Amino acid sequence: MALLSLPSDQTKAMIRQEVLARRRSVLPRQNRQLVSNLLAYLRRMQPAVIAATWPLPGEADLRPLCRQLGWAGYRVVLPETPPRGQPLVFREWRHDRPMRKGRFGTQHPTGRRWAPDVILVPLVAFDRQGGRLGYGGGYYDRTLPLHSQAALVGYGLSSQEREALPMDEHDHRLPVIVTEREVIHISKE
Repeated sequence: MALLSLPSDQTKAMIRQEVLARRRSVLPRQNRQLVSNLLAYLRRMQPAVIAATWPLPGEADLRPLCRQLGWAGYRVVLPETPPRGQPLVFREWRHDRPMRKGRFGTQHPTGRRWAPDVILVPLVAFDRQGGRLGYGGGYYDRTLPLHSQAALVGYGLSSQEREALPMDEHDHRLPVIVTEREVIHISKE
């Protein structure tokens, strides 16, 4: 039976499990190139407030990007993960301020809330139609509609790409995905 012929939730869970099981730690070289590609892309956009993420084990590490953006004068915000069913809250991050432990092994700053101009969206898997798969908690699906003015930029490693992902009505396609190899612009056909 083809994966995409299964019910969407079941298919997503199977893809998520497969990708996470095969995902190894990100190599330093891959991480440096991903950060470099993200930085170059963001500099062209010139946003004032950028929502990044603090890494979970095995994920790409955006901490070097956060530091570089902060030193360059951008305001960096990171998500605070609220109780299930609620959207993310973006709080100002500064390299010289402590982080607080959050849900699911996350960490977040305690700074004031900001609405981002750009949201960097972490990917468990993605496809070239802008489809994305996260961890399955729905946090970004609940959050993105509240920040409709923000530009969305997905990020991950090229090894996380899949031919096609199942998409439900509430799922948000991304217009841009940045990997360590390329910047993928999704056409709106």
